[in-house]
Amino acid sequence: MKPIYNVLFAAVSMTMVLACSENQFENEATLPDKSVSARLSGQGNDDKCATMKVLEEKIKENPGLAKKLEAIEAQTQRFASNQKNGAGTGKPGGGTGGDGGTSTPYTGTVTIPVYIHVIYNTSVQNISDAQIQSQINVLNADFNKTNSDISKTPSEFSGTTSSLDIQFTWNTANTVRKASSKTSWGTRDDMKYSRKGGSDAVPGYLNIWVCNIGGGILGYAQFPGGSASTDGVVIGPNYFGKSETGKSYYLSAPYDLGRTATHEVGHWLNLRHIWGDGGCGVDDYVADTPMSDSPNYGCPSYPTIKCSTSNMTMNYMDYTNDACMYMFTSGQKTRTRALFASDGARRNFVTVTP
Repeated sequence: MKPIYNVLFAAVSMTMVLACSENQFENEATLPDKSVSARLSGQGNDDKCATMKVLEEKIKENPGLAKKLEAIEAQTQRFASNQKNGAGTGKPGGGTGGDGGTSTPYTGTVTIPVYIHVIYNTSVQNISDAQIQSQINVLNADFNKTNSDISKTPSEFSGTTSSLDIQFTWNTANTVRKASSKTSWGTRDDMKYSRKGGSDAVPGYLNIWVCNIGGGILGYAQFPGGSASTDGVVIGPNYFGKSETGKSYYLSAPYDLGRTATHEVGHWLNLRHIWGDGGCGVDDYVADTPMSDSPNYGCPSYPTIKCSTSNMTMNYMDYTNDACMYMFTSGQKTRTRALFASDGARRNFVTVTP
């Protein structure tokens, strides 16, 4: 088990809306590891990566958010501990909730309805229903371990791969298309408000805003615990969907296989980056993901060694190319399942019967 670092910092760091930048990949790998205080203040970060800037802004806007996220992390750790110890079998008393009551796990397939907001400035950004469906298909394959490239998993990690048992549903009626004069939206969540020219979140759905973010940013997500009005995922139109033979989709290689959405929805489900956003002593709170001190890019050779371990570069929560990421782990499944327990932060998507 990897060491757990300061829970408060972990909770605060999860207030960020994670921004994954194509341009960032060239620069962030060369940055030296930073102290906790430097990472919190955003010192030394490349301007092309908005992650730490967004973190700082979110904390300024809502200082109480850190406490809320700390509570979610505490519930997640309790849930994982109960699962490891054989408790939490779906019966009353399976675990202790944050209010002193019982926590009942949800053991069935989690069905998450998706609402798509397409906000476009040019005709190609107004992506087709077929391109949207191709992305939903990728999400369902990746989150249920039915993706064909799972067979590439090195034998070292084959025993840890897992289906997260989550089904995403979407139909064309659950789509808003809105023309805009804005050429890019940034990471201040303006696309999530109709009063700012965007489109309001629809309650009861995983809201995905498809729009040009700008600055080379592929997408970003909100961790559980933030405002309902901004909850969801934002992805650039040319990174949303999967290239298919004979289809004229608006996609940009090497991020044209739908894995940006898999990665960002992973964040929405409380999964952290595989390297824990820090050095060798910083954790992603998942026991079966090897320790690392930085993201991996492109298509790394196997094995890639960091922190004296073979890195799980093919995990969806790393920064590798779409074609080179293809697995979640059992520990990551446990972490997401905590959200759907009777005291979980996303329990509204399921019905838990004691």
